[in-house]
Amino acid sequence: MNDSTGVFPSLGESPEDSLATPVAFLEPRRPSASPAEAAIEAAIETGAFTVTPREMPMLIRLVERRMPADADSIGQALCEVRRRGWTARLNDLANRAGRIWVRRADSTTAAAAITDPLADDGALLAALDAVLAVRFRAAGAKPGAAIESVVAEIADAGLGPLPAERHEELARAIAAAHGLEGPAATRFVSAVAQVEARRRQEHRAAEAAARALRREEEARLREWERSLVEFRQVPGLLGCSDKEALRWIGLNLIPVARRIPARGKGQERWESDPAELVKLRPQVITWRETEQPPATGRKRGKPAAPALKLGRGANAAVARVAALDRYAGHFATARALNRRITLVTGPTNSGKSHTALDRLAQAESGLALAPLRLLAHESREALGSRGIAASLSTGEERMPVPGSRHLAATVEMCPFQAPVDVAVVDEAQMLQDRDRGAAWTAAIMGAPARDVFVLGAPECATLVRRIAGLCGDPMEEVTLERKGPLTPASKPVALGDLKSGDALVAFSRRDVLDFRAELVKRGKRVAVVYGALSPEVRRAEAARFRDGDADVLVATDAIGMGLNLPIRRVVFSTLRKFDGEGKRELNAQEIKQIGGRAGRFGRFEEGVVSVLAGGGSPDFVRMMLNAPPAVPQDLRPQVQPDADIVAAVAAEIGSDSLYGVLSRIRRAVLRTDDPNYRLADMEQALAVASAVDGVGGLGLLDRWTYALCPVDERDNGVSRLARWAVEHGGGRPVAPPTAGRLPAPERATREELERAEKTHKRLVAWRWLSLRFEEAYPDRAEAEAETARLDRWIEDVLRQQRRSRLVA
Repeated sequence: MNDSTGVFPSLGESPEDSLATPVAFLEPRRPSASPAEAAIEAAIETGAFTVTPREMPMLIRLVERRMPADADSIGQALCEVRRRGWTARLNDLANRAGRIWVRRADSTTAAAAITDPLADDGALLAALDAVLAVRFRAAGAKPGAAIESVVAEIADAGLGPLPAERHEELARAIAAAHGLEGPAATRFVSAVAQVEARRRQEHRAAEAAARALRREEEARLREWERSLVEFRQVPGLLGCSDKEALRWIGLNLIPVARRIPARGKGQERWESDPAELVKLRPQVITWRETEQPPATGRKRGKPAAPALKLGRGANAAVARVAALDRYAGHFATARALNRRITLVTGPTNSGKSHTALDRLAQAESGLALAPLRLLAHESREALGSRGIAASLSTGEERMPVPGSRHLAATVEMCPFQAPVDVAVVDEAQMLQDRDRGAAWTAAIMGAPARDVFVLGAPECATLVRRIAGLCGDPMEEVTLERKGPLTPASKPVALGDLKSGDALVAFSRRDVLDFRAELVKRGKRVAVVYGALSPEVRRAEAARFRDGDADVLVATDAIGMGLNLPIRRVVFSTLRKFDGEGKRELNAQEIKQIGGRAGRFGRFEEGVVSVLAGGGSPDFVRMMLNAPPAVPQDLRPQVQPDADIVAAVAAEIGSDSLYGVLSRIRRAVLRTDDPNYRLADMEQALAVASAVDGVGGLGLLDRWTYALCPVDERDNGVSRLARWAVEHGGGRPVAPPTAGRLPAPERATREELERAEKTHKRLVAWRWLSLRFEEAYPDRAEAEAETARLDRWIEDVLRQQRRSRLVA
């Protein structure tokens, strides 16, 4: 007997095991055999099917549930035993054939449809083709839209591009699924092949151009670096002593082009541009005369920095036009106003937002800047409850209210040229955030209001004071106390002891869903909140918990900002988290910010903070809650370039390469030892710039806009942006991402939930771009409809309170 007999691997077998010859499980009937064993052995004797020894134990258990069992019911039980093996076999066949569009869920569904325990490869593949046909029809109303959706899904998963022959095979399958036959199918496949060939050529050309631009810029930078001279050569080029050179470098009179950190116990190495040094030689006499103590005995003066005509593209010239070391001056409207900053600090549940929104509502015009789209909506609603109709502006949506003079927005959307009476900047502790801190610097420095209220945890005070000083704005400080006590628990909490009103905090989506599954199994009604969920779903889950439809909330640290919830007790599942670089202990600010969500004035007068049994020590929680506010390690606010700076630097260095411009900004614009500012992390912007630099049809600032688009690099976000940019540059509309057919919520697996969440995040990026490039991203209504459909489906999945299928 060979593999064509249709006997495939049982539970736990690999696809290779299926190639082994099965052996009929047939022993002399024992007097002690159970009724189920006897029925199975009788069916085997009739030749209805064969059973391997490995399959027999599970088959017996299934048949026992069907007693009395005939051959048909035993056959169906055997199908159940073999379905996992059939799924593995289908995955193996698909992989070997290069059909990378086949998902494991497709194979699982196909295996579940098989009713013949002796099904061979042909029967399995026929069942798989039927499942794929349903999926392809759901992927798009027309075959063209369907193949675009499936190909995009393959690319988004990092599996593409498809070889030409596989792409043609996929096109034929989609044509058949949509009922195209004969000449119509041939024309469709041919047209699709032509479009794909053109697209591949454009992508290759864009990638080659981007590589060439990057090589050119890197060669230019290497040439410049080779031209630099070490400090020991500076005195000779300037005609001064070593001591004079050191002193003038300290006074920022002599520019240091590059500072190379020391290794071990060595000294930092300074290098300068000789062309810039030569132009400084005439200034040496003036510097000496200024420093020479006069006969009157007064202290010697400090030489003024020279106003040099530097060569085009010189580092000092690039730094001058970018002016990041004078960042506060970029915000001309704010600097023209007689601003006053009021810093309101306090722990969670101290009424910071309520106080500031009351003041905002009293003003004739105002601006509320929030860290999240969810909180921008809440600010707008809070103003509405105070009788103020406010417009809304976030990265992916605009909701203008005619005649309104109030705006609720996310921090990145701050309108720097529209003066108002009052501005509120919330969650100022985000100034220290690696990814978004520069946006808070810009908002606090540039909010165009006479009265600027800055709200945050006590830890933000030092940086806000520094920013106020750099702006020359007077600042008043207001400190609020928590409205109810926050108490550390003396003992850890067992998972089974979680009660109504508790919030269990984990630090990954996987852990949240694992805890959810376990609590549902224990009879708890559970709501969840984590970062991958949209604001709409988070609000719906929060409402379930707030209204008593869920007993326990399981969440990531996403609950640390916003989402006013009636939490009785916050329980940390662990006191360690992965921060993108490694695992570390939670710091005091994190425990205060997250744990502070416990207790809600008017509902739970006292908040309790604890840790799950096995997750850490309650003493550590107590110590962190009682710790004083930490002073930031770096007291310089983060800054980043904007479109005006990018354009100015490009003009100065004579380059149209976005990668080249950003590289020069990173290397030359802001010294690493600048006393006032530090350059924000630019890695993702550089990655996008490198990917889109070679796209024809897009100008420098168009490419800069793509570099600002919020994408997840872990979800191939950069390569997706590059594909969209090629379509945009070629004058073709970019279709919004779609999720295709979604299973019934009660049957959804964790893999399907994650796929829907990723599609939702891709739609966020698509909608963000559609607000900036309306002609290239025209199908906004379709994108919003798909977003709403996913919101509803994800929320329906999370509402399922029976034993969850969302297991790892």
